[in-house]
Amino acid sequence: MIIDLHTHTIFCDGKNTPEEMVLSAIEKNIDILGIAFHSYVTFDDVCIKKDGETEFINEISKLKEKYQDKIKILCGVEQDYFSGKPQHNFDYVIGSVHYIEKDNQYFIIDIDPEMIPTLVKNYYDNDVYAFIEEYYQMVSEIPSTTNADIIGHIDLVSKFNEIKNLFDDQNPRYIKAYQSAIDKIIPYGTIFEINTGAISRGYRTTPYPSNDIIEYIKEKGGKFILSSDSHNKDNLGFMFDRCRDMANNLNLKMQENI
Repeated sequence: MIIDLHTHTIFCDGKNTPEEMVLSAIEKNIDILGIAFHSYVTFDDVCIKKDGETEFINEISKLKEKYQDKIKILCGVEQDYFSGKPQHNFDYVIGSVHYIEKDNQYFIIDIDPEMIPTLVKNYYDNDVYAFIEEYYQMVSEIPSTTNADIIGHIDLVSKFNEIKNLFDDQNPRYIKAYQSAIDKIIPYGTIFEINTGAISRGYRTTPYPSNDIIEYIKEKGGKFILSSDSHNKDNLGFMFDRCRDMANNLNLKMQENI
């Protein structure tokens, strides 16, 4: 069964309409397609519009009925740490950390490769691991803060590490930070993504999370689900064959439905 739940449309920063995503998913023989939006935050203009959630839910409901004989469609939200808990009932919730707050300003960490070095210089006394420790502390709070079913791209801080060499992912402080976050998440039963979005965008050659993090989640009994984090119809199910082979080789517990 092919499941892709982390996808975005023109309701936030995606390039295609929900229906275009559905039609592409059918062509790609995807069995379950989840369509989500970036939850509303007051300080970012690429998330859903303030009053756009009802329109989105209605649109997905229409598509569910229209294509029910061809594909199962789910209505989801990628709920940001700073958005709190969802205000509507969704089929699933992806919980993510995209921003760092400093001096009442919110800085998005996954758009500009220079953002993390700038933050580290201006707010962390050039200690990148202090920044990372704060990030993973927030990640550890995702289940309680967002009611997430799925943890989105748990190591998003590493998005630009291959091209910028921002930190050493073997540093003991880095390892302790992500392990502590995982230890706190595991009791909730929250699923972890294996997310190919940064590969399709050309920033990484491997999915989120890193192999070391995957192995630690596995050791702690966590479950995984594949996701493309696709913002356009062409990248749905991106590199899922490769990731499925990896999951089989590592004997990972994969979530078959949600």
